[in-house]
Formats: sequence, structure tokens, C-alpha cells
Amino acid sequence: MDKIVIEGMRPLSGTVKISGAKNAVLPIMTAALIPSGISRIKRVPKLRDTYTMIKLLEIVGANVVFNGNTLEIDSTNVDNPEAPYDLVKTMRASFYILGPLIARFGRVKVSMPGGCAWGPRPVDFHLKGLKRLGARLTLKEGYILAEAEQLQGNEIRLEFPSVGATGNLAMAAATANGTTVIYNAAREPEIVQLCEFLNKMGANISGIGSETLVIDGVNRLHPTDIKVIPDRIETGTFLIAGALLGGITVKDIEIDHLDTVLGKLKDVGCKISIGESSITLEPPDKIKPVDMTTAVYPGFPTDLQAQWVALMSLADGSSTIKDIVYHDRFSHIPELARLGANIQVNHNTAFVRGVDSLVGAPVMSTDIRASASLIIAGLAASGETEVSRVYHIDRGYERIEEKFRHLGANISREHG
Repeated sequence: MDKIVIEGMRPLSGTVKISGAKNAVLPIMTAALIPSGISRIKRVPKLRDTYTMIKLLEIVGANVVFNGNTLEIDSTNVDNPEAPYDLVKTMRASFYILGPLIARFGRVKVSMPGGCAWGPRPVDFHLKGLKRLGARLTLKEGYILAEAEQLQGNEIRLEFPSVGATGNLAMAAATANGTTVIYNAAREPEIVQLCEFLNKMGANISGIGSETLVIDGVNRLHPTDIKVIPDRIETGTFLIAGALLGGITVKDIEIDHLDTVLGKLKDVGCKISIGESSITLEPPDKIKPVDMTTAVYPGFPTDLQAQWVALMSLADGSSTIKDIVYHDRFSHIPELARLGANIQVNHNTAFVRGVDSLVGAPVMSTDIRASASLIIAGLAASGETEVSRVYHIDRGYERIEEKFRHLGANISREHG
């Protein structure tokens, strides 16, 4: 099993190019199944999850070509609306296939999702919404069978602005009969781009980027092309590392997606310079302790909570980090403690008392973002840190060790 080996306390400098957003490309890939024909997606990150989704698309009958960072999906011969357990259990985003396939075939069979080890992410919001659109649902042997001769537009009020449910229901409603209104919809940039992609295919969605999506169903969609937005979570990860280890520039980014994160980094003491599609960060002499509470967009992303904890573990004072999106997303805390961090957790809140230094040790990643926090901490620690189970990091970061090495880090991957 691969591991990442870090010799810490090497200063970072230089420029890093940000990849396309994992959380944008996965639903876009499934949306390409709704029409028949060839869609092309550019700026696709080469991630473990990307390849898992490609396998799933091929299982349902699509022909997929991945060349460079461009993905070509030919959905002409899609004829098997079923997502098997063996794939869905490894990646919760596989559940995105539900909306597109019921939209196209009126029938879909999908395994209950798996994915990251931490926390429940209920699919109830997806299923309740599909019922509102007239789908008949059956749960048997771990699979959900959804059927509808023709989905019917309706009002859907989400109990929580779930990104996954908003995306799935928007895809299902795009070709439903009549108008669908989704209240309390997710506003994340990844959902904005998905809706823009659907509109480019011929859907009629308004209110994009707001809490209320209005979807006037159309008879059919057509294939189209799109370029994936930059990954705001990867951007934030590198900026947080820069706050600890040296001035860096991140380029090919969307600055508007990062307002809350940049505000917090300024509170820490970082100097931020904004370019047209780049950000240059200069770290402070001392990290100021800054409390943080995660929130749905445009709040501070839960996907950067673990990295923020790593930063605060070396702050000059104490801070409190609360995750109100996923209450038990703290599997990185015991591993950070192995490096010398002083952190206590109570329910959904981490109490961090900054220490003067961290010391390298073997640690184990438990999910995508926990892996990133351990790499950041290892880069800032003295001595050697080994991060095992790095298949988690490969699910969400493209060549992360190469990008850090380009910035001056002593980091490598050892194959096992």
C-alpha cells in the first residue's frame, strides 16, 4: 500500500496550478447520460474518483475516452440503468447517477452509497424529492429501485441545502413534465456549474446560485461541452499550507469562490494579493488563533475544516472549530495528536491549543480531507512523517505530492 513520506520544515515558495473541481466534474459526468450523444468535459482532474465514475458510466453502457484532462462521454448506447454495490460503496458520488437515469429511462436501480468512512450523509433528501416528482421507490437487498413513466414537476422543500440532493433533483427535473421548484437549494459553485451545464444542454433552469431553483421541464436535452471550474478546496488546502510554510501563489482559480476562506486567512495574519485568476499569500510571523464554524456555501467549507485544524494546531493561542455541516468529521484529530497537536473534541467542536512545534511520526489517513490535514501538519513538523492509506488523498487531489514538491517541499510517494 502506498504511503507519502515527508521530511518537514522545508519552506514553500513558488506557484501552483489548481486542478478542476472534483465536486463539479462528478455530477457533470452523470448529467452527460441524460441525452444521447457525445459530450466533452475539459479540465477534468485525474483522480481516483474520476476513474471510479468512468467505470460506472461504462457499466451503464457509455463509451468514455479520457485523454489528457479532457473527457469524452458517448451516451448513445447507454442501456443498463443500474449502479452496482461494488462501485457505489467506494464513492458516495455514484448516487448522482440516480437522477439522470430515471430522467432518461424512467427506471433506475442504484446501490445505497458508500464513500468516506466518516459520518452519515443521508440519501433521504434525494428519495423524498424523487417521490415529490412522482417516482415509485422500492428498497430491496441494499438497492433502491426508482420508477416513473414520466416524472411530474412539483414543489420540493429540502430540509437541508444538500449539494447531492439538489444536483440529483435538478437533473431529474430537467426533463420532467411541468415546473419544479426546489426550495432551500444548495448554492455551492459546483451546483451552479451543474445547472449551467444542464441549461447548455437545453434545460430551462432559473434562480441558479440562489436558494430557489425553478426548473421548467423540457422534452429532451442535447449533448454539449464544458470546462470544469477550479477546485476551491484544493486552492484552500494550498493556501493554508502556505500560511504555515511560506509565500506561495495559486493560479487558475476562481477568486469569488473563496471569499470566506480568504477572510479567515487575513484574520490569521496572512497578507493576500489578488490577481485576475491568482492569489499570492504571504504568511505571518506568528499564526493568530482564529475561531471557525463551518457552514454551507458561502460559509466556510466543511471540506477545509481538517486543514484549518492543522493550521490552528500551530497558532499562538487557543481556538475553537465547530463543524455544523457534518458533526462527527474529526477522525484527523487523533492522528494530529500523534504529531504533538493539543486538541480536544466535544461533540461537533474541536478545542485547539496551539503548540510551538510538531514532531513527525507515522500517521494514517481516514478520508480525503483528513489526508490533506496530515500532509500539511507533516510539512510543518520537524523530522519525518509517513502518511499511510493515501488512496484517500488520491480520491480528491491530483498529484498533491508533486505539486508540493514543486513548491520546495521534501515529499515523496513510496509504493508498497
